[in-house]
Amino acid sequence: MPEASSNRKLRRDLCPLTTEEERTHREVGQNAFWSLSSSKTGTGIEQLRDNRLDTFWQSDGSQPHLVNIQFPRKTDVDLVALYCDFKADESYTPQKITVRTGISFNDLQDLQTAEFNEPSGWVIIRLDKKFGRPHRAWMLQIAIVSNHQNGRDTHVRQVKIYAPVPENAYESHAEVNIQPKFSDSVLSAFNVLR
Repeated sequence: MPEASSNRKLRRDLCPLTTEEERTHREVGQNAFWSLSSSKTGTGIEQLRDNRLDTFWQSDGSQPHLVNIQFPRKTDVDLVALYCDFKADESYTPQKITVRTGISFNDLQDLQTAEFNEPSGWVIIRLDKKFGRPHRAWMLQIAIVSNHQNGRDTHVRQVKIYAPVPENAYESHAEVNIQPKFSDSVLSAFNVLR
């Protein structure tokens, strides 16, 4: 039984959401294309997204350090969660983070800025604060603006991006009319789904 208990604890450690938030949100990071401003060999995107807390992304360049997340279509985004560990990473730990959004690299605008004091665990940046609803984005950029103790490079152990699940997800799909509308009379003969 101790093994089952440790598995539950590990699962909780890997999920930054409360039980209620888990019911109302889904992780959408797997749908995006990820890139980094820099990384040291063996500490890149794979480590940032591997669901392990003993690996990390380590930047290798000047600040701000950037995580770029591009979605193939406009996506509702509610929460950005980062796992940081000041006890293990000290001056590599992010202190000030800005989340930017836009259509591409050319039009990114600051959406939310957060500052943390020696975080050890998940830090969550809520993107709905400004408008009271999820933010629709083609692209998100997480900018590590500064680190603790004026550190140069940064360590981030995990990043997860969450979108809200529609309240009536199953009902809303049933209400959507998926039957195409054709204006051409020849094509309208094919307006029936089998």
